[in-house]
Amino acid sequence: MPHPGDHAVRAGLAAHLRALWRFGLVLSGSGQTAEELVQATCLRALEKSSQFIPDTRLDRWLFAIMRSIWLNDIRARKVRNPVELEEAESVLVFDGEHNFQTNILAAQVLKEVQALPAAQRETVFLVYGEGLSYAEAAVVLDVPIGTVMSRLASARARLSHLNEDAP
Repeated sequence: MPHPGDHAVRAGLAAHLRALWRFGLVLSGSGQTAEELVQATCLRALEKSSQFIPDTRLDRWLFAIMRSIWLNDIRARKVRNPVELEEAESVLVFDGEHNFQTNILAAQVLKEVQALPAAQRETVFLVYGEGLSYAEAAVVLDVPIGTVMSRLASARARLSHLNEDAP
């Protein structure tokens, strides 16, 4: 007899693919690696779907799976990949002359966020990019909520100059 989590994971997985890809990009800095992380996360989620508790946040569970896969991969290689800023920028291209100034600012912000230390970058993405609460981000990152708050404060301090440069 199938577990209730099986149906919930299968039914909800597709709705989170774009967010998973964005998180994979934040973790790795590479579009290709992000795609591989999404595939590995989907496979692991389907394999472990009986562990998912229905009526809880599927996105939070999937982010935690992806982060675990990423960290295990880093540990296995024992070397961190450098962040490929150019690739991250090229995969988030915007079209249209109307949005030109906004896009320049968005590219600058993206470049600055990608330059943050990995822990701050992950936290910024989960809270500000995906809208997770501090408590939810703490669960995904497996850290105390105070660490999430500290990382966000540090990231805001490092990015505060962007506000000064805005017109």
